[in-house]
Parts: sequence; C-alpha cells; structure tokens
Amino acid sequence: MKRRNKNRGYQQLIVWQDAVAYYKLTAESFRPAGFEMGRIVSQQLASADSVHRNIAEGYCRRSIKEYIHYLYIALGSLGESVSAQFAYLEAGQLSPEEYEKLDALAYKIENGMLRLVQSIELKRDQNDWTDTLIVEESNATYNQ
Repeated sequence: MKRRNKNRGYQQLIVWQDAVAYYKLTAESFRPAGFEMGRIVSQQLASADSVHRNIAEGYCRRSIKEYIHYLYIALGSLGESVSAQFAYLEAGQLSPEEYEKLDALAYKIENGMLRLVQSIELKRDQNDWTDTLIVEESNATYNQ
C-alpha cells in the first residue's frame, strides 16, 4: 500500500521514479560481479542510490533554495555514477549492453534534471514559486 501525504509527494515525481529505476538497473547490472569487485560494486550502488535520495531530501526540505541545492547534489551523484560506468566499460568490467542500458537512462535523468533545475531557478528568480504545485511543476518540466 502506498501511503500519501504532502511530505511524500516526491514519489509522484517522474524524475524520482526514473532515479529509483536507475538504482534498480545498476543493482541488476552489477549483481553478477565477483568478490574482487566488491568495493567497486559498493561504490557504484552508493552513487546510484544517492540520486533518488537527494531528490527526495530536497523535496522534503520544502524550501526552493534547498530543493535546488539537493537536485544539484543528485546531479553530482549521477555524474559520479556515469563516469564510473564508462571506466568499468573500458576496463572490461561492464558489458557494452549493460553500459548502454544504464547510460540511456542516466542521460534521460541528467537532461531532465538540468531542465528541471533551470525551470525552478527561473521561478525562484521571478518569485513565481508555489509549494503546492511542486509535483505538477516538476513533472511538466522534467518531461519536456
């Protein structure tokens, strides 16, 4: 059962849902890794996990300034994850097929979040921010 309240509104954000899917795909892609890859897998899961967590934390702070700040942290975590995946691909530790699936979803999230941040910053600068519309505003911008 999904519980709903204003503080859990981030669960309706498409960017958050995509970030959760990204974490799941990362976990599936790195699950077969052997013991010698334990530290790398742990770091990769942590950076992928950080994306959806920071989107949620920023949303729950209920301040436009903090929301933007945490979206930037989520973007940083996504960048860390994408960079590592490229290195793992180059080192033969990630298959080209797995890399492509992960990179395609990360690309969607990254570009959508950049548009979302830009839109929210514009609303902040124009004093046109309404906390009650956070889900609608965010989803509309992310999906452009």
